[in-house]
Amino acid sequence: KMPQTPPFAAMFDSSGYNRNLYQTKEDNCGGLYYHDNNLLSGSLEALIQHLVPNVDYYPDRTYIFTFLLSSRLFMHPYELMAKVCHLCIEQQRLSEPGLDKNWTQKIAPKILQLLTEWTETFPYDFRDERMMRNLKELGQRIASGDEVYRKNVQQLLQNLIRKLAAVTQYEEVLAKIDATASTDRLTLLKTKPQSIQRDIITVCNDPYVLAQQLTHIELERLNYIGPEEFIQAFVQKDPLNNDKSCYGDRKKTRNLEAYVEWFNRLSYLVATEICMPVKKKHRARVIEYFIDVARECFNIGNFNSLMAIISGMNMSPVSRLKKTWARVKTAKFDILEHQMDPSSNFYNYRTALRGATQRSLTAHSNREKIVIPFFSLLIKDIYFLNEGCANRLPNGHVNFEKFWELAKQVSEFMTWKQVECPFERDWKILQYLLTVPVFSDDALYLASYESESPENHIEKDRWKTLR
Repeated sequence: KMPQTPPFAAMFDSSGYNRNLYQTKEDNCGGLYYHDNNLLSGSLEALIQHLVPNVDYYPDRTYIFTFLLSSRLFMHPYELMAKVCHLCIEQQRLSEPGLDKNWTQKIAPKILQLLTEWTETFPYDFRDERMMRNLKELGQRIASGDEVYRKNVQQLLQNLIRKLAAVTQYEEVLAKIDATASTDRLTLLKTKPQSIQRDIITVCNDPYVLAQQLTHIELERLNYIGPEEFIQAFVQKDPLNNDKSCYGDRKKTRNLEAYVEWFNRLSYLVATEICMPVKKKHRARVIEYFIDVARECFNIGNFNSLMAIISGMNMSPVSRLKKTWARVKTAKFDILEHQMDPSSNFYNYRTALRGATQRSLTAHSNREKIVIPFFSLLIKDIYFLNEGCANRLPNGHVNFEKFWELAKQVSEFMTWKQVECPFERDWKILQYLLTVPVFSDDALYLASYESESPENHIEKDRWKTLR
């Protein structure tokens, strides 16, 4: 019977997660170091060996995830794949000739399970021809033994190819969206004013519905971020091998970057919608509308859109509109700002996030499962965890304790990104949110000064320059 794949949430239990990886005496001598049954460090070779199943051993799932996630700090995934293949073939060669068929039956399902975990959790590794070649070769070896395995290998390859096709399609859509949205709204206002009479409230007058559509965009973009992108975002050179940067290939983080760009776009969209109306009462109405949207995002557990909306409202072209703000009932806004207050390392937000995470663990509906973290803070946390500890210990061992921590943070994100969005899509609203042109910084200031004239010399000079 094959080891089953538990859901991500169950994978790292809170007590320090599953670190007792079937420790045996040999492991301690074989270049792996344990303390109280916890794997703390090891030589790279020993850790690779520990990844490969044999007749009476299958690695713990937390280990597979942690090692596949962090090994890319030391070597390319295709190099790791080549070593795994080599070790599997080596084992087969060393088994007694008569036992060949028997051996295959015992080991094949385990190797297949390891490849399944790799292709399902880190599919983007296989956008590399060399990875695919190794995968197919190892697959053929397993399949040659038995009809059942042949079907399983085919299934695995089909699933993988489907995933990779989906991500390619997603990236093409993103490129199209970027091309549409790159025009500046001000240029449009001047050239074709009638083409953008629409504003956000005309397109969607219900703040609840807008918050739900924002959640659609957030969950879709989260879903396409591979867990490895967090690690690849700060890959440096391996200190033991100066000439080899472990990941020269920067485009490996493009889905993560697209998500950060979405946050910036949403902030600018909010500021644009507020600065555009000519009349004070209209501007005040847009501000109140966005406060309601932000509040609903908070209730849903969509902290990323919430933070983007708040930061759009705090941009100086918006915050300087004193007369407009005087017409706004700001009590609700103050509560939201308090929730997202950066002091004490975002203490209030982290408390709210923990609450949402707890709720999602016991949730019965997808709606209660939604947790969309304030993304740039998540990246920052992972970055500081990475910067704060060395990848290798003085004896050259890989510091595995650090990688347990990294994996724990990333696996929480993995749970969040797998939630299906429960709300109905409204294509008209989604289209507007993703593609309507927004003001540049200069255009925002210009609109802001034209709404409420400059108050001091600095503002007056800036206005002159802009005009």
